[in-house]
Amino acid sequence: MSNEPEFLTVEEIANRLRVHEDTVLRWIRMKRLKAYKIGRDYRIEKVDYEEFLRERYTGNPDDN
Repeated sequence: MSNEPEFLTVEEIANRLRVHEDTVLRWIRMKRLKAYKIGRDYRIEKVDYEEFLRERYTGNPDDN
């Protein structure tokens, strides 16, 4: 089993959340979503993406 972090692309996150890639890039620029710039592209660690979602969860706190 590898402890290597899993990374997602801006495109993958946009597709998962059904938003435009520009929206994901805006979240990155606004420091709402952590990302690593690799050359001209960004990579987002899967754990950071999951934290981004948890922080925005608006459901009933008793749902957990």
